[in-house]
Amino acid sequence: MGVTRQQFEQMQNRLRGARRVAQPVCAPELPAKPAAHQVILGIDPALRATGYGVIRLAKPFPQTLAHGVVRCSPAWEPSRCLAKIAQGIRDVINQHHPTVCVVEGLFYAQNLQTALAMGQARGASLVAVAEAGLEAYEIAPRKVKQAIVGYGAAQKEAVAKMVQRLLRLAEPPAPDAADALALALTHAQEQGRYTLTPPKRI
Repeated sequence: MGVTRQQFEQMQNRLRGARRVAQPVCAPELPAKPAAHQVILGIDPALRATGYGVIRLAKPFPQTLAHGVVRCSPAWEPSRCLAKIAQGIRDVINQHHPTVCVVEGLFYAQNLQTALAMGQARGASLVAVAEAGLEAYEIAPRKVKQAIVGYGAAQKEAVAKMVQRLLRLAEPPAPDAADALALALTHAQEQGRYTLTPPKRI
């Protein structure tokens, strides 16, 4: 099929206009790092024994400001336990002034009643955290164990011993308090690097 002179000139003009300078290809942006916090509160919620731990970032290792367990009698009604948990966390916040809180992420328990009780204790803790205006994050239990012990299915005793070592404590903390300190330590590690899976804010 023949091409007229006019069609040929139009094709040349289109080709000249199609010449463009190559644009650099930019890598996708990494998720923004959460704001760095110096005093971190970790909470391991449970209806009868809610663990808490507060650390301050320092060198050569973090400083432990407080750790313990808000305990509730098995004879108490759940509502009374929730009130004590909320007040206990308020007291810790008022005394040590953390700026961020990390709680254990929800997991699927075999016992539905256990899962409900944990969710209630978690809610009571978060009420106190929200009242104080703290940023709040959650981290999955397996991720915490992986970060502290190097094994996602580690037992509580192993977590407690590693927390004792990392924080230079005289003795291992109570298991629930150790889990709370482990949460705080894991968040401190996350602050120090960019990650494709940042902690979930709640």
